[in-house]
Amino acid sequence: MKTSLAIVDDKSQNRISLCEQLDYFSELEVIFTAQNGRDFLEQMKALPRNKLPEVVLMDIEMPLMDGIKAVQHAHALYPEVKFLMLTVFDDDDKIFEAIKAGANGYLLKDEKISVIIDFIKQLVEIGGAPMSPHIARKAMDMLMKASLPGVMQEADVNSSLYELSDREMEVLKLLVEGCDYRSTAEKLFLSTHTVRKHIANIYSKLHVSSKAQAIRIASTSGLV
Repeated sequence: MKTSLAIVDDKSQNRISLCEQLDYFSELEVIFTAQNGRDFLEQMKALPRNKLPEVVLMDIEMPLMDGIKAVQHAHALYPEVKFLMLTVFDDDDKIFEAIKAGANGYLLKDEKISVIIDFIKQLVEIGGAPMSPHIARKAMDMLMKASLPGVMQEADVNSSLYELSDREMEVLKLLVEGCDYRSTAEKLFLSTHTVRKHIANIYSKLHVSSKAQAIRIASTSGLV
């Protein structure tokens, strides 16, 4: 079954280029594109509930309505849809605001198409919050500085980490170092599918739902 996508970007050349690149992959289907947040929301309202895109690739800086506001509105209306920010902005404020709005992942536009597709698969298959390595490191720094509710106590952290297998610990360490799924698979001589399964197990055992949360626990425990 194909994964349905929507692309939101104010630059027509970006929309066309991304559509053309995604068209090469038979498991993906772009069902519509939009030029700003307002256009996106209008097109979403016109679709039947069972025809909504599974993943939306969302730019941030756009006229009429930017990507962060669009995600904020759409996340409340369509909680089943995943939003992957695809932008040139890597400053802390943009990352923080996008995550608060309900973004499920955050990638930079200079990522290779293979990385973008891999992260789309992550969202569909295991959820979580895929991020470019550079963005993940920034997010980890923000989390380390913040006092977040529901942070696991030290005993719970150590207990959860103890439950991880040796292979899962290897995968977690590479995530902390900023490796994505593909590079983790290459370093450990595994398939990306196997890496995804390991990460899903890590999330379950650590009682987290995102890469940033797993990194925070690993860092707090002294693993890195």
